[in-house]
Amino acid sequence: MQYKIIGEPLPVVECQLAAGEAMITERGSMCWMSPNMKMETSAGGVGKAFGRMFSGESMFQNTYTAQGGPGMISFASSFPGSIRVIDIAPGREVVVQKSGFLASEAGVELSVFFQKKASAGFFGGEGFIMQKLSGQGTAFVEIDGYAVEYELAPGQQMVIDTGYLAMCDASCSIDIVSVKGVKNVLFGGEGLFNTVVTGPGKIVLQTMPISSFAGALGPFVSSGS
Repeated sequence: MQYKIIGEPLPVVECQLAAGEAMITERGSMCWMSPNMKMETSAGGVGKAFGRMFSGESMFQNTYTAQGGPGMISFASSFPGSIRVIDIAPGREVVVQKSGFLASEAGVELSVFFQKKASAGFFGGEGFIMQKLSGQGTAFVEIDGYAVEYELAPGQQMVIDTGYLAMCDASCSIDIVSVKGVKNVLFGGEGLFNTVVTGPGKIVLQTMPISSFAGALGPFVSSGS
């Protein structure tokens, strides 16, 4: 499989497949393809289907296979930002924000990733449930807004407002912690929870989560319209 990413801030990844090669996607992100691309929709097993649904994705998975010769298929981002390319391999798994997975080669597996502190996580919004990409192959991940990378040393931590963590190496530890102090909670305007990521590993932060974008637009949208 060969690919190229075209355009920002609304990018699309165009993939060139050899005969028999396949791509998977968890939702309707396919935007155009050659006529010899065959689509098959499957749940991939009940447990995996409900796991994908719980992590913010569709219960069903679409597989596109080039038949009878080389094929082309493209997947577009759903929000202004960028598309990152990740090479997944045993020992090189990554954790991504829910709905961040765009598409991948057929050897990549998607599963639910839970933070350690489930009691706080149930109230932590989108930072609680994330997705883990494992297996073998190339994956494409959506980033909302601009991507900022940090390499955390063992034990080094970063405190992140919930929703701004786009992706991190699976070697990182992720916890949800509550904001301390009644005044901070009531008047700080930063929400009730933060995400704390502990190294070692790389983290990718995003400058405009879609939830923050929606919140920023809220005061300007008339409820009566």
